[in-house]
Formats: sequence, structure tokens, C-alpha cells
Amino acid sequence: MTTTRIPATLIPGDGIGPEIMDATLAALDALGAPFEWDSQIAGLGGVKAAGDPLPKATLDSIRRTRLALKGPLETPSGGGYRSSNVRLREEFQLFANVRPARTIVPGGRFDNIDLLVVRENLEGLYIGHEHYVRIDGDPHAVAMATGINTRQGCHRILDYAFQAAISQGRKKVTVVHKANIMKALTGIFLETAEQLYAEKYQGKFQFETMIVDACAMKLVLNPWQFDTVVTTNLFGDILSDLVAGLVGGLGMAPGANIGADAAIFEAVHGSAPDIAGKGIANPIALMLAAGQMLDHVQRTDLAQRLRTGIDQTLNIDKVRTGDLGGTANTAAFTQALVARLKG
Repeated sequence: MTTTRIPATLIPGDGIGPEIMDATLAALDALGAPFEWDSQIAGLGGVKAAGDPLPKATLDSIRRTRLALKGPLETPSGGGYRSSNVRLREEFQLFANVRPARTIVPGGRFDNIDLLVVRENLEGLYIGHEHYVRIDGDPHAVAMATGINTRQGCHRILDYAFQAAISQGRKKVTVVHKANIMKALTGIFLETAEQLYAEKYQGKFQFETMIVDACAMKLVLNPWQFDTVVTTNLFGDILSDLVAGLVGGLGMAPGANIGADAAIFEAVHGSAPDIAGKGIANPIALMLAAGQMLDHVQRTDLAQRLRTGIDQTLNIDKVRTGDLGGTANTAAFTQALVARLKG
């Protein structure tokens, strides 16, 4: 069978990025994944090579391919550099941050977790409209921030989350808000959710709304009552990390940033410069992000093989990196997984 090649931008990233990217590419090669890579630099590497954490060539590549797999990027301290991740979201209008969390290594504090968190990525308090007001001799006497949620932005993320829940066969969606206090800023999100469900999705899944603080408590007390969670930017940032903690932390957390014209897939964790070059990093988060990327290009067959291979390598072969209580280094885990995928 001849597979049509799919152009995609490859950004290895900083710190442990190149190591976990090499491991992920080895797994994708073993699967026969259809991507045709255009390798580019960003983050600290971009600053050193081109004086910009997001060089023009990298942005141009993503505009062309509309698809990218990205390792962790380090934002240089000082120099007025903005987060490369935030810039990418704005540049390509990546409105949906999609974070699945599934138990892979059983026997932890929480077992059999299978959750999806969908976070609005462009609005809310993260638009960065902030300033200080000077009083007397204190230039930082008052700090002010403006949050903005639009009807269009709320509708777009909610419609995406509702569609994702249906396409994945999920049974329940929880809309998380703080409309009891932030009556306008998150009230518009809640109001839009209720209208959209009533008009378009009634009866297609169980629908509930929940205040964010109650949601955080219930996720820790009984996470199995949740299935799909959709919320605004700030709440989604916090809850998606909380949910990652239920399945072993950010080392197991993939993320997708989806827009109308591009999609970027990434490991959620940082660049971990303290262990860079030691060959001990856990590549699973980036591998799972590559699985999301395969789902996105309608190769769910390969995505499922990858996820099954990771499960079997960890739980049947018992090959695990140090952060999961094992003794394998990055290369040993990758070799064991590749053997599974080719077997």
C-alpha cells in the first residue's frame, strides 16, 4: 500500500528536547508513520542561531505544512522575550488546547483514569492586557489586568469540545466556570455553553456545569465522575496540570494546540536542562503527542498501535525510565518500544 506523505514541521526543542524527539521519531519510523519532516529550530536554539526564539523560517514552515511536532522550548530569561508557546498560539490562532490524561502505569494513587481536558487557548486573562498604576513613590502600587472572553471564542471552543467528546465516544461533558463571582467574564462562557447544548447537542451526551473550585476538589476526591472537561484559559491551565498529576505527572502528559489553519503537538513538560544530555529523559509525553498528531491526520490505526506499544513496553516488558521507578535510560526504553511496534 502506498502511503501519501504528509508534510509536517519538526521542532526538536531545547534541553532534553532533541533526545526525546529522536526517541519519538524512532517509534514513528517503526510504525511507518506518513510524515515528511521539515526540521526547524525555536526557543533558545532559535535565539542562538537567528536572534529570535521563533525564527521566520520556522513560522514559514508551519504556515506551509499546517502541522508541527514540537519538543519543549526554553524562553530565554531577560531580553524581553515572550513565551514562544504563547506566540505560536497567537500566530496560528490555536484556540483549543487538548490534554488527554489516561492511566498507563497502574497501581498508583489513582487508577483507571481516562479524562479529556479542553482549554480555551487565546482569551480570558491570558491576553496579557496588564499594567501598573504608580501611587506616590511606588511604581507598582496597583496592578491591573483585563480579561476578555468573546461570544465567538466561547462558541468555538465549546463546539470543538462537544464534537471531540462525541467523536471519541465520551458520555459526559463538564463545563467549568466561575460565573457566581466573575459574572460577565465567565458568565458568557456558561451562557454560551447552555445555549449551544440546547440548540445543537441536546441528548448526545450528559451535560453538566460546575464552579471551578468545586471541580478541583471533586477531581481529587473522585476523578472517575468526570469524562470531558471544557473551560476557559486560566482554569484550563490549572486543571489540566491537576489532571496530569492523577496519571503520574507532566512526564506522561501530551498536548495538542488546534486552530482552524494549523495544529501543533507537544510534550507539556519543560526542557529539563538539569538532565539534558544524560540520556535518562522519559520520552512518553512527546510520543503520546505524536499519537494525537496521528489521530489528527486520520491515522488512528497507527496512533492506537503506538499507545498499545507504550502500554505493553511499560507493563508487560516492565521497561521503564527512572521517573516511573524503572532503571531504563531513554535509549533502552525506545529500543524496547520499537521492538514491540515492529513485532
